[in-house]
Amino acid sequence: MILKKIIDAKKYNKEIIKAKIISAEGSVPRNSGTFMLITSKCLFGSIGGGQLEYLIVEKAKKILLNKLLKKQIVNVPLGPLIGQCCGGYVQVEIEKFNNGCQSLKNEKMNIPNSYNLYIFGAGHIGKELSTRSFDLDFNVHLIDSRNEYLKLQNEDKINQIYVKYPWLLVKNLPRQSYYVILTHRHDFDFKIVNEILHLQTFSFIGLIGSKTKMKRFSNRLVKLGHNESIINKIECPIGLKNITSKKPAEIAISIIGRLLEYRSNLSYNTLNGKNILKIINE
Repeated sequence: MILKKIIDAKKYNKEIIKAKIISAEGSVPRNSGTFMLITSKCLFGSIGGGQLEYLIVEKAKKILLNKLLKKQIVNVPLGPLIGQCCGGYVQVEIEKFNNGCQSLKNEKMNIPNSYNLYIFGAGHIGKELSTRSFDLDFNVHLIDSRNEYLKLQNEDKINQIYVKYPWLLVKNLPRQSYYVILTHRHDFDFKIVNEILHLQTFSFIGLIGSKTKMKRFSNRLVKLGHNESIINKIECPIGLKNITSKKPAEIAISIIGRLLEYRSNLSYNTLNGKNILKIINE
């Protein structure tokens, strides 16, 4: 379960069910210890989807309606009888709690650290990219020199930064951040890239544009004294190589795919084994 879902579940003030895999053998969709929270109308997290999850959710809703029943353990073989062919076996504990906070009290979890993602440019692609990124363990910041474009992004979980000269902001941003540059002006793009390279401590830098644009930028950056090894860290064109669509939404998805691909190849730092309530209260 991602941190955002945990925070939402903690705020739930009515009876809630925790369905937790307490035993898993063979080929199974999720491992032992995985849990989800279930209310009469909402689901938080997942224990693997499919018929297994459907079966457990239906049982959980019945327990919510039963004032006498607090806990049930369900044994589920993942075979033809429930329409799944995994071939494994899981044991799921279904338990009722008074509220979301109580259901999380004794849980520990490996939750990925959130990463800062700075998107320079709030045009069509920037809007799509920011909208689709905030639920993926990124702290999303959308930056533009045009306030009217920033106002088009109405997701309150996205930090909007209006600044007349975006490149002047870079030196004050956290190190090891992710940067995606796709402003409405090539000169803005260049100045932003130049400032990011001066940091020398960034996680990822991607630039919208063609190979020709990248070649021109590279030549200018070398003349400004940047080492070729750090210039080569700029990904331009940005995105997954096999996606060539020109549609803003598809370009944004391609960029997200590349960000996730890049991040998964790193040692993905986690808050290992820490109590969930302590994590979200810090």
